[in-house]
Amino acid sequence: MDSYRLLRPLLFRLPPETSHRLTLNALSLAGRIHPLDQFLADAVRGRLPQHPTTVMGIPFPNPVGVAAGLDKHASAVDGLSALGFGFVELGTVTPLAQPGNPRPRLFRLSTINGVINRNGFNSVGLNQFLSNLARSRHTVRLGINIGKNAATPLEHAEHDYLTALRAVYGVADYIAINISSPNTPGLRDLQGEHALENLLGKLKDEQSRLSDNHGYYTPLAVKISPDIDQIDIDRIAESLARYELDAVIATNTTVSRPGVSVQAAQSIEQGGLSGEPLNEMSSRVIARLASALGSTLPIIGVGGIMNATDAWEKFTAGASLIQLYTGLIYRGPRLLGDILTDLDQRISIAQAGSLTELLGR
Repeated sequence: MDSYRLLRPLLFRLPPETSHRLTLNALSLAGRIHPLDQFLADAVRGRLPQHPTTVMGIPFPNPVGVAAGLDKHASAVDGLSALGFGFVELGTVTPLAQPGNPRPRLFRLSTINGVINRNGFNSVGLNQFLSNLARSRHTVRLGINIGKNAATPLEHAEHDYLTALRAVYGVADYIAINISSPNTPGLRDLQGEHALENLLGKLKDEQSRLSDNHGYYTPLAVKISPDIDQIDIDRIAESLARYELDAVIATNTTVSRPGVSVQAAQSIEQGGLSGEPLNEMSSRVIARLASALGSTLPIIGVGGIMNATDAWEKFTAGASLIQLYTGLIYRGPRLLGDILTDLDQRISIAQAGSLTELLGR
């Protein structure tokens, strides 16, 4: 897994979106070549400590997953599965294919381990997404992150979410509702009180109907923004609990620019900032959610996890699961091993049986 140190300088000489595409293509190829994918899985998982945990009623082999945005089109599921993650969240996928925003739309801020993106839900659409997923042999737990098409008026957003929910219900272990990307105009307005209440009610009604039709229950998680104040965090937490959502994902990217020098060329770029500068903001939201929610529903923590210490801070803030994205760009798959090894050491020192026992929840 240290080979990424050798590859990173080469990848960083290329435009960010080109590097992203090449990396996914390599993972896709590795996942399609059998028994190479099995060899990778056996080799990697044999070295990684595993900390099984159950969240949303789903048993995960370990609590560290891949965040939405890395594999938007379900094209590299088998390759990601072989790396040893406890789960992978695919998407965001929209009902209809759409190109997203014009390029360039992805920018590295290497001096501060950050990334700005304004992708705008570039998506192959549900039909191609599900076709790609059907060709995979994945064994990893899957979340599928769904969003609305840019052309869909906000007042009709529920139609897109319900369409996507119905389409992916039978193939996802859980479904993430993305209402917090800053790159689709107006999307974050769905976090407002009346819009959120309306959307949650419709989604829960449809989830109940689909559960009856399929004969099993697929949990729903809502992904929220870091750019909300404490009053709105508390309000959203109350709504999620009242409508009996299954989890909350905190957080998406930020439109603020913490730690970004105004002299940096990238500081003028529009879009959502992720990576190290987001870490503290995300952890604050997680801690506030944990205080507001208690044990009502679990939190999936994401945002700025660059090392094992950052991961532990997310767990102690209140996250039951965590997700990586920008940290993988800068650290590679070794980051997963570092986090799981650190958890193993902490659990051993505490002489506890599991991460849940160590955290006291």
